[in-house]
Amino acid sequence: MRGKQFHTGVEVRVWAIACFAPQKMSREDALRNFTQQLQRISLDAGMPIIGQPCFCKYAQGADQVEPMFRYLKTTFQGLQLVMVVLPGKTPVYAEVKRVGDTVLGMATQCVQAKNVNRTSPQTLSNLCLKINVKLGGVNNILVPSIRPKIFNEPVIFFGADVTHPPAGDSKKPSIAACVGSMDAHPSRYAAAVRVQQHRQEVINDLSSMVKELLMQFYKSTRFKPNRIVFYRDGVSEGQFLTVLNHELRAVRQACVELEPGYQPGITFIVVQKRHHTRLFCADKKEQIGRSGNIPAGTTVDVGICHPTEFDFYLCSHAGIQGTSRPSHYHVLWDDNGLSADELQQLTYQLCHTYVRCTRSVSIPAPAYYAHLVAFRARYHLVEKEHDSGEGSHHSGNSDDRAPSAMARAVLVHNDANKVMYFA
Repeated sequence: MRGKQFHTGVEVRVWAIACFAPQKMSREDALRNFTQQLQRISLDAGMPIIGQPCFCKYAQGADQVEPMFRYLKTTFQGLQLVMVVLPGKTPVYAEVKRVGDTVLGMATQCVQAKNVNRTSPQTLSNLCLKINVKLGGVNNILVPSIRPKIFNEPVIFFGADVTHPPAGDSKKPSIAACVGSMDAHPSRYAAAVRVQQHRQEVINDLSSMVKELLMQFYKSTRFKPNRIVFYRDGVSEGQFLTVLNHELRAVRQACVELEPGYQPGITFIVVQKRHHTRLFCADKKEQIGRSGNIPAGTTVDVGICHPTEFDFYLCSHAGIQGTSRPSHYHVLWDDNGLSADELQQLTYQLCHTYVRCTRSVSIPAPAYYAHLVAFRARYHLVEKEHDSGEGSHHSGNSDDRAPSAMARAVLVHNDANKVMYFA
């Protein structure tokens, strides 16, 4: 980030600090210093955090979160952000996200006490990346002139993922998430999330999720997409046909329900990271970094791929530690007639639009965001008193586990879903 600025930075004028770490762990002078350093870095990034926080208080325990946030929302008009300092792993995090994302629709940014006490420019600029996006800013965009020609007409990118409960759990639901791009860059995404049957991989309610996202795309761009590119994460080879049959149909159905005769071209791609293929440089000179990995952008679509199907390996990230695991892409359906080169280039470019960091990541941003949304919904389902979202036990026989109650619990507040709350 040094010497670089956001594409669209947000001005932060009204903001608060809530410190859930005990006073002896995060002293006031540490908070003051953290604020000053953050303001310096944020100004350099083109997202100025202006003036002192309108509120700065210590608190304890998850049960103080909701009353405090309600007070903040009613007292400070136009409050943009609450910085929450946490003492480490704590149930407070899940409660902050539940209240901020689903109950009140407030932007929250958590930070560990240890990072407040010892600030580093790297940590602070990473915080700024997340804050800017949560307030509706745009961190970076693809250079329009080098994008593939699919961008010449309106196109929407979807990412979808299902996260399952931990091993040994027989009750918790699976969570299905779908995100869709909301601009032409593409950099902004909106999310739809549902709870579904325990360990079911096919997304049950996909057509209503896609319909929601298509309507939001139209509201924010005033265009109907002519093409849909759908990245589906986490499907194993044995389920390709089942998922394709159900989910491609669901996307089609969503389009037709919005408008009879509306049939945008659909490209449906499965992304896999869990496989045992590793790629190495034949020529030692081409190895990158200390771990001697293949360079980011390495693509393989001959030799080790399927003899008849359209698939390829793309290692889009620079391997920093250990051996890089290239992502494996299977194109299960393609109405848009994309060539292998176009699709590989498009996929690689989408790996650069991920907002949480300034480098290329291992899977395309929409698939990554779907994963984050599903993961965040796990926290929204946590009940205050019981567990921290990590454990798989569930104490107390609470009626909150009815499917309708869980569906309500993961519904995100309208204000939060206008921005990328999951970043």
